[in-house]
Order: sequence, then structure tokens, then C-alpha cells
Amino acid sequence: MTVDPGPEALRHALARFGETGLVPQAGAALGRTMDRTRRLLREAVLAQVPAFSSSGNPDVLPELDRHGAEHLEEIRRLTSGGKIGDFGFVTAQAERWAAQRFPLEAGLNAHRCLQRILAQWLGDAACVSGLDALPAVVDFIAEYTNTVSAIATANYVDRIRALAEEEGDRRSELFNILLNGYDEADGRVARLLKRAGYLEQRQAYCIATVQPINAAEMESAARAQRIVTALSATLQAASIRMLAGIRNNAVVAVISARRRQSGWTAPQANLAERIHPMLLMLGPAVLVGVSADHPSTSFLPKALHEATIALDFASVDNRVVQFAKLPIRGLLVHRGTDYIKSAPPNWVAALIAADTKASGALVQTLRAVADADMNVQKAARLLGKHPNTIYIRIERIRELTGLDGQRYHDLTELLLGADCAAAGSRLMRAE
Repeated sequence: MTVDPGPEALRHALARFGETGLVPQAGAALGRTMDRTRRLLREAVLAQVPAFSSSGNPDVLPELDRHGAEHLEEIRRLTSGGKIGDFGFVTAQAERWAAQRFPLEAGLNAHRCLQRILAQWLGDAACVSGLDALPAVVDFIAEYTNTVSAIATANYVDRIRALAEEEGDRRSELFNILLNGYDEADGRVARLLKRAGYLEQRQAYCIATVQPINAAEMESAARAQRIVTALSATLQAASIRMLAGIRNNAVVAVISARRRQSGWTAPQANLAERIHPMLLMLGPAVLVGVSADHPSTSFLPKALHEATIALDFASVDNRVVQFAKLPIRGLLVHRGTDYIKSAPPNWVAALIAADTKASGALVQTLRAVADADMNVQKAARLLGKHPNTIYIRIERIRELTGLDGQRYHDLTELLLGADCAAAGSRLMRAE
């Protein structure tokens, strides 16, 4: 950030201080007490700003000592007749605090301690000189601390924003690498994954895809971010790691957790099973698809495909669907729907048209026969119809399709065709 090299208020305050006759004599007087003042400043900050003493960062206290000394040296320089500089040392410290995630409030509180100690330091020098300079001292130190606090705040915020953008870029790159797949021989990618902890042993991975019941809501960035935030909060409480982003109009989360502590300990429960009750806590406004568990990141493109399929099966009645629990028949229908749409057998269209005309009675009869284990008498009871009605409907279906609903293979073919056609119709309506 560009800083005004000579803030007007500070420049005027320094000029008024110079009019007292203390410049440049004050600089020499200050130099004789600089070590004592440095110690007083450190003690005041540690006593009044707990963040410095409670921080686990070993660099915080040495940097506090150095930064305090830089301020004292700057005051001594200015009161010796020096010109106001660009306060580069303040900018550098603010950027270090930002990089360390050290709280800005603690830094500003340290500046308030600095104001009091500097006022006392300069006041003592004025008393030694026998000059009535206290009002000018107070004014100068107040403007000095206001200036350095403003510079520190602006540069801290700018650096935090830049770091957030860099972190966002890294997370975005990592997210895309994991979902798109990668060449294991690529050293740069391997280093990126290793630094992010995605090459650790004994990890389990799965993917969750989340979408509002009203998919159009994904067009709102705020709505998508609320889903990401809710996911993160839900999984973080269970020490489960998540990397999330937006893909194909859904929130996609790469979820990972330690599968076992060591080769000698039993593995934990299936990851997809563990997160299932947590995902239910997202509420009734979203649908979720969850992939099967996988042992490494190289399977994540496959896991994304699984989670996307599972999301297709999610509904208001079954909001969180695991791919591993999908029935084989459902997967076959899901897979075959596109083929039926593009090149349906002639009999499918004839059956669906006749069924529509009969208000769904023909396909309903086929399902009843399947539910009754192909026992027509039992199917008639299930439907509340006379057995002859069932025989008539089965014969009508045979005339339309050439397939006999009382034969196992034909009945399976008829039901799969009807289910694929129905799924295709639902997709067309959704589009």
C-alpha cells in the first residue's frame, strides 16, 4: 500500500515541537535513556496486552522488542531534526503480524502502550532541559501514534486480503487437481498434495455433492457459500477434513479422515457411514449424494462420479443417499435411461402410450405380478381386481410388446423398459 510520506497532522505537530527549542537537543537526551525506555515499553505491553505473552509463536516477543526499538529510534531521529519518513518498519511489522495471523487489535493496543511510554520519555527530556514543552510533547506523540496505527491497520488489512486470495487460489488448484485426477509422476503436484496432507497413509476419502432442493438457488453465491459453511461446521466438530468448491451446479466436498491410527489398530467405521447422520443435520432444504469410501486421492474422480449419481437418487423423502447402498436395479435404470431415450425399442413407446391411455393400469399390473412373485392370483388380490382382469391386461401387454409378463425374463425386460422410460420423462421435465 502507498503511504503518505509526510502526514500533514504529524508534520505540523513535529514543527510545533521544534518551536519549543528542544530540537535537536532532545535527541541526545533521549539517546541516554533509550535502553531503560525500551525495557519499560516491553514490560507495559506484556502487562496490558495478553496476546503477546500467550502467543505460542516464538517470533512474537523478539519482534516486539525489535519493533519497540525501531519506534524509539524513529522518535530520537525526528527529535534530532530528521524528516518524517515512509514508516517502512511499521508496514513491515504489520505485514508480519498478518502473515502470523497475530490479532491486529493486540498490535494497536501495543501502540497505545507506546503512546504513553513515549510521552513520558519525551516529557522527562523536556524537564531535564528546563523547557515548558509538555503540550507540544503530548500533541506530537498523539499524532505519531495515530499515524503509525493508521499505517499498521491499512497494511495489515491489505496483507490479510492478499493472503486470503493466495490461499483461495491454492485451495482452488488443489480442489481441481483432486477432482480431475493427476499424473503421479508430476513432482509439482506431488509436492502440493504432500504439503496439504493428502498423501498421508491410512486415510479414507469420499465425496459429497450437495444441492438445494430448488437447484436454481445455486445461482446465488451467498446460498452456495452458506451450504459450504454449514458443511464445514458439521464435519469439523468430528475432526473430519473437508475441501469444498462448486462444480456442475452443486457444492462438492472432498472429505477425508484417518482410517486407522496405525497398522496395529482396527479401522474406524466406514467414512461415508460416519458422515451420514452429520449430513442429515444440513436440514430439509438440501439433497446430498455421497460416494463410496476410497483409499487414496487417485480414486477421487471416480468418487465424484459416484456422488453425482447418488445425488440423482436423493429426494425429499430420502435426502442423503449413499452410492454404496443404491440397489443394482436402480443403477441399471440410471445407466440405461440415456440409451432408452436415444434409441428406445419400438415396444417401449407402444407400452407407455397404452399405459398412459389406461391411466397407468398396465405398468401397475406388471409391478403387482413382480411383487407377487409372478403369482397372478396374489397379484389380483394386491390390486383388488378379479384374476381375469390381470390375465386380460397381461395379454394386452403381450400384444403390444411381444413380451409375456408371466415369464421371468420378459417381465424383467418390461419393467426395466418402463422404469427407464419414466426416468427419461422425469429428466426431460427437469430440463
